[in-house]
Amino acid sequence: MDDLLGLVAVALVALRARVSGRAVAVLSPGELIAVNDAFGALRRAVDAAYAPVAGEIARQSRPELGKDSLAKRHGHRTAAKLISATTGASVPDAIKLVTVGEATAPGMSLTGEMLPARRPHVADALATGRLSVAAGAEITRMLDRVPPRVDPAAVAAMEQGLVGAAPGLTSDELRALLIRAEATLDPDGVEQKERELRDARYLIVREDRAGAILVDGRFAPETGAPIKAALDDIVSGMLRRRDDTHRRQGSDDPGDDPADEALADPRNVKQLYADALAELCRHALACDQAPTGPSTTVIVRINLDHLETGAGAGTIDGITRPVSAGTVRRMAADAQVIPVVLGGDSEILDWGRAKRLFTPAQKLATLERDGGCACCGLPPSMTVVHHLRWWARDRGRTDLANAIALCIACHHRIHDDGWDIHIDGNGTRAKVWFIPPPWLDPDRSPRLGGNARYNLAA
Repeated sequence: MDDLLGLVAVALVALRARVSGRAVAVLSPGELIAVNDAFGALRRAVDAAYAPVAGEIARQSRPELGKDSLAKRHGHRTAAKLISATTGASVPDAIKLVTVGEATAPGMSLTGEMLPARRPHVADALATGRLSVAAGAEITRMLDRVPPRVDPAAVAAMEQGLVGAAPGLTSDELRALLIRAEATLDPDGVEQKERELRDARYLIVREDRAGAILVDGRFAPETGAPIKAALDDIVSGMLRRRDDTHRRQGSDDPGDDPADEALADPRNVKQLYADALAELCRHALACDQAPTGPSTTVIVRINLDHLETGAGAGTIDGITRPVSAGTVRRMAADAQVIPVVLGGDSEILDWGRAKRLFTPAQKLATLERDGGCACCGLPPSMTVVHHLRWWARDRGRTDLANAIALCIACHHRIHDDGWDIHIDGNGTRAKVWFIPPPWLDPDRSPRLGGNARYNLAA
């Protein structure tokens, strides 16, 4: 508790020093980031201090107490309802506080002996302000789902790894990390979840009263991957063409290009996806060949030992949930699917300056390392492989060590805002680091990108 109070005190001092009574609008970008960081530390400290209270409220409000439940005595059906009414937090946020409070509270044996917390690594990270309650709750829920057959030592090691990897991740990135971690702990459960998703698949196409066609569907990764890859590829091409047009408009001689009309295109991304689906179906009606072009591929990857034993899980580019080894084998028989079998360090692809553009093999190796956009995590089909050191300006080599996969938005942001990129190591095991400009981070602390951000290994 003293550690938490200390963090709160430090955060408040930082806030007073940065703001000093001034309006927030007049703060410099650096001051605004510092205040945001201070508020983040303050919120983590307050939530961590409150989590044990929420856990104890839940303990004294458990259902078997009946009318003697603490929550019911105060007019609330559950502990989460009581906490929500008291703090103003939403019921889901209150449930997260309860989840973390119960998981990090010391236990007691039947003989009255004090036992360690169920999730000691989460408890330690919360106490030191490294982990938020929201992230702690997600980690706890995933670990609680792991069946008893999994070795407790492996679960404890995974907890420690997740606690170390979670800080700095967005909620979507943490979700992807937890899905992969669960598949690692319980590979036998992957096929069961996959079967449940496959059995729950559906597609509904109907016309509503206004005359619009409504499409609602749910697909397992195996059947959804080619759908997503095809639509992502078409929309990404639309966005690239639009971006090229914008750059031409900004030049001294934009030229007379019909593509310039795209500047007047009012469609948002959701509308582009709707139109892409319509184009695919329109093409399919008049074509007896596969409706997807050679640039649209589905890449499925699996470790060699998992493929040989059939006991592990693989992944599909652009799809978060892992798939079983059996599904990988089935998909690999499809001509539109590229199977990637992983063993040790991949062979380094080095074409020197013999080629201006990256080869398909180099692009696949770069995407294997970066997992899509190395910066924001968009799927591979929405990225382009770029030279780190520009081919024309810096005489940069067309090598894997000089390649990075970026979406359009991140590519421009990195160049326009002055970010640096450093690749540490060789091959697909290399780590990509994004170094922010001084105006954004005076310390220029490197930020890990690419697939390495999901690697739990030390």
